[in-house]
Amino acid sequence: MESSSSRPEPTPLVGTLGAFVGFAVGFAARPVGGILFGHIGDRVSRKAALVMTLSIMGIATFLMGVLPTYQQVGIWAPTLLVVLRVLQGIAAGGEWGGGVLIISENSSDERRGLFSAFSQGGVTLGFVLASAAFYLAQTLPDEQFMAWGWRLPFLLSILLFGVGMYIRFRLPETKEFEQVKSDGDTAALPVWAALRTHPKEILVAMGLRVAENGGSYLLLSFSLVYGVHVGVDRGTLLLGVMLSMLFAFCTIVFFGHLSDKIGRRKVYALGATALAVMAFPFFWLLDSNSPGLIVLAYFIGNGICHAAMIGSQPAFFHELFSPEVRYSGMALGHEIAAVFAGGLAPFIATALLLTYNSSTPVAIYAIGLAAITLIALAFSRNVGQKRPSTPDAQRAVPEIKVARR
Repeated sequence: MESSSSRPEPTPLVGTLGAFVGFAVGFAARPVGGILFGHIGDRVSRKAALVMTLSIMGIATFLMGVLPTYQQVGIWAPTLLVVLRVLQGIAAGGEWGGGVLIISENSSDERRGLFSAFSQGGVTLGFVLASAAFYLAQTLPDEQFMAWGWRLPFLLSILLFGVGMYIRFRLPETKEFEQVKSDGDTAALPVWAALRTHPKEILVAMGLRVAENGGSYLLLSFSLVYGVHVGVDRGTLLLGVMLSMLFAFCTIVFFGHLSDKIGRRKVYALGATALAVMAFPFFWLLDSNSPGLIVLAYFIGNGICHAAMIGSQPAFFHELFSPEVRYSGMALGHEIAAVFAGGLAPFIATALLLTYNSSTPVAIYAIGLAAITLIALAFSRNVGQKRPSTPDAQRAVPEIKVARR
């Protein structure tokens, strides 16, 4: 029989598995949001879809800060939390495509990668703000943090909600969508039209998403669990994550710009390959328990591996779909894959760690995610460039030009 010292301490990891189940619930709702707001974005307005998704996200996040406790309302407490997570998932599923298209459809072909990358760079800054808010809340005495301190970041999110609404109401509609509406080319059922005329593009988008989304949650959410498991100070881990995300803001924009110069596929392949190469060294650097090496791991993982993919992704996805079904097509590819990639990645990784007490199977899992994306890249060479040749399909989906593939 193995000694207790040779086996992982099960209780914390089992609790983490349960937390990641709740985390996955939100991801399961994302395709619903993608379909719903993809329809609105392709039929009514990109801007209207964005305002609606931010409203749902802002209200759900704020309400998390005023949830009653289990001692107050019993089973209703976790039930209400799941409902709010589902609403957040629906909003997130509909928001990504609209946020990207507001920028990419107002950008020139020559600088689409650069400008649309800012939509992803903004996510990193939001992550830093959220991490900083929780870090400050945790400086409270444990009793106060558990009683009310944890609510503060959720309640303060109302300020960001107000700023976001102000900006979105002032945004113009995209030029390409206005052209689609003026030409009378909007599809009656955009999601169905996207599935019928762009099936390969949707599958390619899903494959591209696997390493980017799954890898990001290994490098962020799971890495914190793993670091604590091997004895790294939580503050060191959070510092590494926050500094790397600030660095990633710059590199995401750089890789978006680079995709304008050398092509989306090459930059994306760089990121997926780097993730595979870095899979084992990333965890070795965390094992070192050296603050400098841990920060280096996060800089390479988040600032290069993930940044190369997410920086080139918005323009890449934009160019896979024609404008009248672009919101729906992007949402389907992006959000369906998110359920199986980002939604399950931290759960699977934690289960592997709990079973084997080693980072080796997790690193192999990351390499598998990268391999799926590289296969999708191989099939992406000819997608998004030619539209179906039947008369009905030509009327529904006009040919588009794609540069720098």
